[in-house]
This record gives sequence, structure tokens and C-alpha cells, in this order.
Amino acid sequence: MNLKLRVAQKPMEQRRHQRVKVTVLGRYMLADKREYPCQTLDMSVGGVSLFAPVRGALGERVIVYLDQLGRVEGLVSRHTTNGFAIAMSLPVLKREKLAEQLTWLINRDALGMEEDRRHERVTPRATRTVLRLGDGQTHPVKLIDISLSGAALATEVQPALGSTVTIGQTSGTVVRHFMGGIAVEFFRPIPVDGFNENVTL
Repeated sequence: MNLKLRVAQKPMEQRRHQRVKVTVLGRYMLADKREYPCQTLDMSVGGVSLFAPVRGALGERVIVYLDQLGRVEGLVSRHTTNGFAIAMSLPVLKREKLAEQLTWLINRDALGMEEDRRHERVTPRATRTVLRLGDGQTHPVKLIDISLSGAALATEVQPALGSTVTIGQTSGTVVRHFMGGIAVEFFRPIPVDGFNENVTL
């Protein structure tokens, strides 16, 4: 397998600025703070084409959160039949990290490796829970989805970014706001063997 892995990596190094077909789910936020689900069609370290329900205007800044790849942002460069593409200008370290992540995704598909579940999202069966803020206040909230590393909550309460909160019995940090809710990154990931629709926080 090591030989195959090296062979699979070589084309990526040769075409690191060319788009490669990768299918990754995520969300994107337009300049007006509206947020929508999306899926990548192809991607490079310089841009990404998205299957998206609402197109941003040409030149509009878009922030995209992609499973397994994290946050990227850029400007809408063109519209497509089912979405749009953005052009990204990444710092050198971020560009190198993204190239490695794309290489890993290509290798995974080429070698038939199992899906990396670190960022897979599930909608839990029990969606009602309680959000406790740092000052002890509690608020009823609804879980939108959960990954091993965090959760998205439907709530009108928006604690400051970087603040510590507790969802049920699970503590974490508020990492972003979106219309009608917040996203929290857990201090400790949920164990893989306990991660499914029946998970409780």
C-alpha cells in the first residue's frame, strides 16, 4: 500500500494548482451573513467550485466551512449551472496544508480507504438540550447537527466568539455565529465508537 500511496501523491504534486474532483459537504456564508449548505465539485489550492442553492454576486466575499478541510474563503469568480466558483488567495502555510488535505482525499478514494469520520455530521434523534453560558445562565436550544469535534445549535442566544459554553454535559468554545444559531467546537472530541444518531451531549 505504501507504494500505491506514493504513486497516488505524485500527480497531486505535479498539478497542485489544477482543480481535482473532490466531493466534500459543507456550508457557506455570503456577505449578508446568510448561510446555506453546499458540496464541492472540484477544488485546488487556488479555488473551489460549489454545488450551491444560492449564488453569491460576482466579486462577493464568501466564507466556506468544509468537512475534513475546514474554513476557506475567497471571492466569487464565476457562476455555474448549479452554483458558483470562488477564487482563493491563501497564505503559504494554509496553501500547503490544503494541498496535503486534497492529496489525502485523492489517496483515500484511489485506495478505497474508509471515510474519515472526524468531521462527519449527524442529526441526533434527541435534538432538545440546554446551553449553559459561562455566567451560569441556561437556555433551551435545538441541535442542528453534531460531528466528533463540534455541534451546530439553533438558538437566538449568541455568546461571544471564543467564549466557553456547555451543551448538555459537553463543554466547548463558540467558533462562529450564523443566522439563527451558533457553532461550538468541543474541548474533547466525542469517541468514535459512541458517535451515531443516538449520541447525547
